[in-house]
Order: sequence, then C-alpha cells, then structure tokens
Amino acid sequence: MKRCLLLLVLAMALGTPAHAQGLRDKINELFIFGSGQDPLFLGGTADPNNPISVQVHGAHFVPAAVESNGTLISFLTSAIGTNIANIPISATSSGQTFKFVGGVPVPTATSPGPIFAERAQTLGRGRVLVGATINVVNLKTVRGVDLDNVLLNFTHENVDFEGCDAALGGDCSLMGIPGLENEFIQLNMSMDLNVTAAFFVLTYGLFDWMDVGVAVPIVSTSLRGFSEAQVVPFGGPEATHFFAGTPTNPELSDTRFVEGSASGLGDIAARLKVGFSQSENVGFGILADARFATGSEEDLLGSGDTSIRGLGIVSARFGNFSPHANVGYVYRSGELQNDAVLATIGFDQVLASWATLAADLITELQAGDTKLNVPGTVTIQVPFTRTVEPTNIPNIRDDIINGSIGFKFTTSPGLIIVTNALIPLNNGALRPDVAWTVGLEYNF
Repeated sequence: MKRCLLLLVLAMALGTPAHAQGLRDKINELFIFGSGQDPLFLGGTADPNNPISVQVHGAHFVPAAVESNGTLISFLTSAIGTNIANIPISATSSGQTFKFVGGVPVPTATSPGPIFAERAQTLGRGRVLVGATINVVNLKTVRGVDLDNVLLNFTHENVDFEGCDAALGGDCSLMGIPGLENEFIQLNMSMDLNVTAAFFVLTYGLFDWMDVGVAVPIVSTSLRGFSEAQVVPFGGPEATHFFAGTPTNPELSDTRFVEGSASGLGDIAARLKVGFSQSENVGFGILADARFATGSEEDLLGSGDTSIRGLGIVSARFGNFSPHANVGYVYRSGELQNDAVLATIGFDQVLASWATLAADLITELQAGDTKLNVPGTVTIQVPFTRTVEPTNIPNIRDDIINGSIGFKFTTSPGLIIVTNALIPLNNGALRPDVAWTVGLEYNF
C-alpha cells in the first residue's frame, strides 16, 4: 500500500502538462519595443529609410540591457525563479510520533507539531505520513520596491572608436563625448505575479530513529506585465534615438504589455531525518534534504539548479507547550543564487484535543556577497558632470525574515487540517505581502 501511495503521488505530478511556455521570455519582452528583436533595440532609429548617420545608433542601448549577470533583466527573472523554487515544504513529521519499547509503541509526541519548522521526533518504524498542501503567493515587492512601480534607467554605450578623438575634438573615453551619450532610456514597469504550489508529501519511518520522504510540487505561475519606455533626449534640434518615426518627427516613447501562465512539475525534494537522542522532555536530530531541478526554469516553475540543505534540530516538551529550534545551511548550485545560513525558532501549543497553535520566526541569512547585483551609478562627465541611477531597486542583501503563524485541527478520523500565514518581516529579495497555506495530513 505504501508503494502504491508513492507511485500515485509521482504519477499525479509527472502527468500534469504545462499549459504555456516561456514565461521567462515574457519578462524579457517587457524590454523590447516596436519591431525590435533585442532588448532596447531602437527600431525607429535603425530604420533603413533614415539617414545612414542615424541608423548606426539603433543598438547603442542594447549593451546596458544584455550585460552579463549584473543586468536588471537577469536580476528580476532569477529572483522570481529562486522565490518559486524556495516555497517552504511542510514538516517531515506530523501528528503523534512513536518508538517501540519491547515491541510496544510508546508516544514520543502528542502534539501535531510545527507546520514548516522541524521537531526532533521521528514518525516511528513503519509509520507513514501523507499530506497535501496548497500555497498561494502573490509577489508584491522586490527588495522593498513595489512591483507596480519599478523604475529602470538604461544609459548609452560609451562610444570610443579609432580616430574618435580627432574627429570629435575631444576625449571619447569620457562619457558624454559625443553628446548623444547624454541620452538615456527611462523605463517604468509593473508586474503582477501569482504562484500557486500544491505539494504532495510522503514520509516513511524506516527505523524508530530515521525517516525518509519525498515532496512533489505542482506549480502554477501567472504573469501580467506592463512597461512604458521614454527616450530622454539631450540637445537637438533633430532626434538621434527614437522608437519610431524620423529624426524630425520622432516617437520618443513606447509601451509593451505581456501576459502568460504556465503549470507543471516543480522542483522535487528528497528528505532524510535522523533522531539522535530522545528523552521524555528533550530531543535532538538532524535533517538533510535536496531539491532537484525538475521544474522548468523557462516557465518559472523551478530555479533550474539544485539546492542541498542541512539542519540541526532541538525540540522539547513541557506539557502542552513544545518549543523547537532549527539551525543549518543551504547550498545552491546556481550562479545567481546565494547560499544561506538558516535559523528557525518557534513553538506549538496544544489549545484543545482538536486544535494546536504553531508559530515560528523563520530566517534565511545570505552567505557572502550578493550574486544579484544591480548595475552601479553611471556618471556622465561632459558637458557637465551628472549621474544617472540605473534603478530604484536598492543593492542590498537578500536576507529573508518571515513570521509564520498557523493552526492544526485534528478530526475524529485522525485527519489533520492545516492552515498557515507566512508574513515577511523585512525587505530582502522578492516577497509577497503574505503567503497562505492550507492542507491535509494523515499519519498512520
């Protein structure tokens, strides 16, 4: 029966088709205007009907959009994929846990336990936990900036060619020579991102002191985005950079709207928990899990990389009050994803035979310097010194601090109903206002 349950969960996940493709490309399209195929390519400027001297300027803003790894486009898409791939999974154990003493099962915990944190108790040899949870996330801010009001400024390429100094009578290595380098493209962007992740969880007590498990997510992501770009001219009387029209009658602004959705298998997790010691009141254990890159990175269903997490666990029980603490580290293989130090502290409190309150402070502190840097300030030196900030997104650490509060309700057949709210308490990374979770668990 246990094998059948596992096969059923996997079949449900693998059999779910993707309904759309290329959500990552949809975000890139917010930077493409007119008839262009590349981000910030000025189709109007490059129009072959315009003078040759104007056509050559069509691609001068492209380097600011496609520069390696530090670009704002890469930052946004990577932040979204990482956030989706790191939606928390419910705890490995729930409900009553047991160990066998002289062939007789002895309870090691009577509380249903925490929701996202881990307790030291294992299920007990031969016992099984099956569960299904639905997580609903509407992403609202990126590093504290509202996704409805993201401002991006793309500056001109610093043009310096052989003979430039002599031809223009100035030092072409300086930003601002020629004068058209003073122009930049200002882009206002808004995005509405919604993620629903259904996790199917199975944990099996291999021994009294060891649990093994798997979590299979089905992810649905939807995106609506709007961008408005404006060329900020410098000098004249004829325009050098424009989206459409001619130098004497240019169109200096353009807009783009995109929408799409995708659903399918997310990043599958495999988990192992070992309980080292368990007295009547205190227990110690460790948890190791890995999330594999099974979700489509292009459809924003997964991160595209593997992550491995290790946790040390301590938990206690004082009557109906059960505190716990988890400390660990997560390694992420992605080039744009940081490792992190993990720390969680909280408790579960039995309120009645059928109701338990679970509360946690969940932190993920970025290890090392951020890999998701936004470009630095651009200084234009000629004809006078001025600066252009590339974005209103700050260059800060992507530490994550969340408050988690929820309830577990035990029904008469032993089925546990789970409800939870995950509330961001700081501005790091890409965040919702609140992430909601509802689910069912059964321990037998």
